[in-house]
Amino acid sequence: MGRISAYKNGYWWSNDGLRLHFRDYPAQNQDAASGRPPIVCLPGLTRNARDFEDLADHLSENWRVICVDLRGRGESAYAKDPLSYVPLTYVQDVEALLAQEGVDEFVAFGTSLGGIISMLLASTRPGRIKGLLLNDIGPEINPQGLERIRGYVGQGRSFATWMHSARWLNEDFAEIYPAFTVHDWLTLAKRMMKVTGSGRIVLDYDMRIAEPFAMPGGEAGVDLWPAFNALTNIPMLLVRGQKSDLLTNKTVALMQEKQAQLDVLDIPNIGHAPTLDEPHSRASIAALLARIEANS
Repeated sequence: MGRISAYKNGYWWSNDGLRLHFRDYPAQNQDAASGRPPIVCLPGLTRNARDFEDLADHLSENWRVICVDLRGRGESAYAKDPLSYVPLTYVQDVEALLAQEGVDEFVAFGTSLGGIISMLLASTRPGRIKGLLLNDIGPEINPQGLERIRGYVGQGRSFATWMHSARWLNEDFAEIYPAFTVHDWLTLAKRMMKVTGSGRIVLDYDMRIAEPFAMPGGEAGVDLWPAFNALTNIPMLLVRGQKSDLLTNKTVALMQEKQAQLDVLDIPNIGHAPTLDEPHSRASIAALLARIEANS
């Protein structure tokens, strides 16, 4: 563990008037960070900026790190129209954040849905993404994994204590993280959940995000291969759980065939998705950032 709570809370407004939130971790070593693009971290479907808290704390020694709460998650406002919970709207939201913060170039770290958003951002303005980490996601999504996600997203849960919430996670997600300890499950619970005003612990997202996701094409809405193919001449890292049900070996092989600069890291004994706190992930992320520095 590094420095704790080394971030500032930031806010911006979406095009449709939602107040959205991000964590801004300023680089502690400003000399090292000078001239480096910020790292923008985008979380998965039901997750939030807290997913990246340990990683961001670690990387912010030498890099500025921005961790986003997508609309309907974390401290960001819930959408008035649930049909705005789609990737193209998330892209517009992130564009508004980048404009507010004056970010012209950046490194994108995207987990699952966040990786889809990252690829779409790359396709809208080629050249501004200077490096990319895709966490257990690619241009093709395995239908089997999608059905598993559709089976639980939007299903509200309520718990009396953090230990109860951690026990539920262990029961439902043990196959994804079979080596997790009680401490790990508690950490995951506090990233995924929040305490309500009544003292109950609930999942920290708008249950209505399930509505568009349940529709055909709701997971992406567009063909992602052109977006992925637009990622030319930049360092890239694909982190994949070896037990992932969302990203197949066939898709990974095709991604490597299309992008020679894509490094692939398989995390053993983990499903969808790695936390990026694994030692192998940290080492590969350090190598990715070194490649980005050398490429600049």
